[in-house]
Amino acid sequence: MATMIVPNSIAFQLSANSLFFLLLIIFCSSCKTTFAFQGTKSKSFHHILHLNSLLQSAACNSSTQGLHHQKSSLQVVHKHGPCSPLHLDRAKTPPTHAETFFQDEGRVRYIQSRLANKSGCKADVKVTDVANLPAKDGRVVGSGNYIVTVGIGTPKKQLSLIFDTGSDITWTQCEPCLGFCYHQRDAKFDPSVSSTYSNVSCNSVQCSSLLSATGYLPLCSLSTCVYRIQYGDSSFSTGFFAKERLTLTPFDVFDNFLFGCGQNNQGLFGGAAGLLGLGRDQLSLPSQTARKYNKIFSYCLPSSSSSIGFLTLGKRRRYGSKSVKFTPLSTSIQDSSFYGLDITGISVGGKRLSISASVFTTAGAIIDSGTVITRLPPDAYAALRSEF
Repeated sequence: MATMIVPNSIAFQLSANSLFFLLLIIFCSSCKTTFAFQGTKSKSFHHILHLNSLLQSAACNSSTQGLHHQKSSLQVVHKHGPCSPLHLDRAKTPPTHAETFFQDEGRVRYIQSRLANKSGCKADVKVTDVANLPAKDGRVVGSGNYIVTVGIGTPKKQLSLIFDTGSDITWTQCEPCLGFCYHQRDAKFDPSVSSTYSNVSCNSVQCSSLLSATGYLPLCSLSTCVYRIQYGDSSFSTGFFAKERLTLTPFDVFDNFLFGCGQNNQGLFGGAAGLLGLGRDQLSLPSQTARKYNKIFSYCLPSSSSSIGFLTLGKRRRYGSKSVKFTPLSTSIQDSSFYGLDITGISVGGKRLSISASVFTTAGAIIDSGTVITRLPPDAYAALRSEF
């Protein structure tokens, strides 16, 4: 992928493999960014993004191109935007730029630690279907992440969860909160009123799989499996590991979905009810729904905090624009839970920067929906900064 600065545009050039945080935030009302993606046949193409479209407006723009074509999509919204179901919680103020950088530093440390220890899982699946979930800007709950709303339990309880391509286990805060629960906009999930809830036993295979998904050995409370996960910014969640009915859309319902019923949760989750894990581990949402969706999902982030995107599970029948292009995911980090791309170079104003290819290939690039700031290795950043 190539990013060019024209002078107000940047282009990153991607090949078949890389590791990048593809959530780019540039605070400029008059800038435009040109993205050029390189596919498997070395064919280059460009798209000009006017960055003033990223500025938030007071009203929600509910038009999401292509969303209505998919019966199984979820809306994606930014947590701080007017489209968020949490927007009435005015007590939650958006983080400052400095706070965003600080939170992201913890996120990067978390990813780096997992890369050193993580091994991936593979499953044989055959059936493919599609589920679309609206994806919304979640700015109002106190961070730069994005949220989707899903149903958990019977009767289902609608919960707004941060969707995260950089982690695996899904969890939500649960009553009676035996430890501590932070303030969330939705009412907390109460397993005692759900007819489909059941705890996972300590000696089960599912309990043992928590080590791979979270990096921590499971604990045991009486005969119930206890999960624990901690993120790079010291946020954490601990609680009962359980099975429950997950409702993505009226057409997409999954029984015995494994998730964490959090009893002690603290950190920078804002007002969201928990987290939706989209990584590659066997406990992630794509893996647990693989029989229907074949581990295929895609998402379109909102173009601004006042618009709506989508999260689609399964292969999309069509895309809203003929300009959509594809580049293979990286194979260099296939043994981890993360998704990667290969960056081959950076251009500024059409001029290719003098950056050694080894700068990008040494570490690779990760696509992480939980990271706000795009990061580069020092040598690449210095060249980009100087030319810009």
